[in-house]
Amino acid sequence: MKFGVNTEIALTYLFSRKKQTIIAACGVMFGVSMFIFMQSLMKGTNDYFEKQSFATTAHIKVYNENKLADKHILENYYKDGSVKMITNPKMLLQNDGLLNPFGIIKNIKKNPNVTNITPQVSAMVIYNSGSVTLNGTMAGVDIIEEDKMFDMQTNMVEGDFKDLVKVNNGILIGKGIADKLGLHMGDNITVRSGKGASQVMHIVGIFATTIKQIDESKSYSNISQAQNILGKDRSYVTEIKINVKDYNTAPEIAHDIETITGYKAESWVQANEQIKAAFKIRAIILNSVIGVILLVAGFGIYNILNMTIYEKIKEIAILKAQGFTGPAVVSIFLQQAIYIGVLGAIVGLTFGYGITLMVSKIYIGAGTLKYLPMSFYVPHYVESVCFAVLTTVAAGYFPARKASKVDPVTIIRG
Repeated sequence: MKFGVNTEIALTYLFSRKKQTIIAACGVMFGVSMFIFMQSLMKGTNDYFEKQSFATTAHIKVYNENKLADKHILENYYKDGSVKMITNPKMLLQNDGLLNPFGIIKNIKKNPNVTNITPQVSAMVIYNSGSVTLNGTMAGVDIIEEDKMFDMQTNMVEGDFKDLVKVNNGILIGKGIADKLGLHMGDNITVRSGKGASQVMHIVGIFATTIKQIDESKSYSNISQAQNILGKDRSYVTEIKINVKDYNTAPEIAHDIETITGYKAESWVQANEQIKAAFKIRAIILNSVIGVILLVAGFGIYNILNMTIYEKIKEIAILKAQGFTGPAVVSIFLQQAIYIGVLGAIVGLTFGYGITLMVSKIYIGAGTLKYLPMSFYVPHYVESVCFAVLTTVAAGYFPARKASKVDPVTIIRG
């Protein structure tokens, strides 16, 4: 294969200093492989924790938020331009339920971005078995829709969640509740709230989400049973849960729903602000580490090219004396940096993929997490190559520029 003169000279310089070339390429390789590994680990763990949060949290939740008394009634009554003030405002007495919830659901379903929507009746309850009692929450749900949103079947330890549809007074309880009250499949449990009558319910299933707080307090029943326990009619619904096609668009869709319905529409981002903050902090830390690694690799290339220029200074002077221009000399040394960067990036891609694959086989066995979550996200591989090449080009430019300014007369005379 025939190369240009500049390319042939650049390759000659590289092969004449094989050891230094390999060391520089290894620096880039290490940076690229660590970039891929850390980004894969970060995205894999982030995706896992997001998936876990969606195991019990809808993308959007619509509910009736408690509000403080405000001055809008005073302003409507006294239209005299005076300043209205309320000191020490209190929470307004209002119904926890939504007005016309099924009409709201019908309207929200018209949004093409909505994939699943289901009503829920939430109740603070006391579980009782014999002489033992336990506080918790009951969610009255359409269990089939609940499964579509949260994949209930994967969390079932005993029983079938679909039996909740068949048994009118059926209940699904968390494993923590079952353990604390000594209950098993087929047993009865008494559930009561402060507002309604006690209900004897039949355990048709036991689930475990591996989230202790949920497993030790939460249960599921049919919506009608939750309404009976609270002493409410069949139109009573406390919240509406919604899943959308792209959960990243949930905040915008929630804002639209809030504007239309007048009720609080909380996106999963608002409900998990601490988790999102932790993701961002971890991303900053990992990217800083990766940046330092590639920066060190860049300094290695800079030093090697600087040494090459120092050793080849007479040859550079001869090249310039023969008619090589400054840009041509820059091209020679810049090509060396690019070749080192590309070689290191290619090998780094292979190593990065191999390390990621090996780590993904590490068994964790904690709760629902079987193996260390790793992501094989293609853009990470593209980013690593671009980052490596840009770093090496930047590291090679300054020595190349220095070489282009060599005065051949002064060097040859000296």
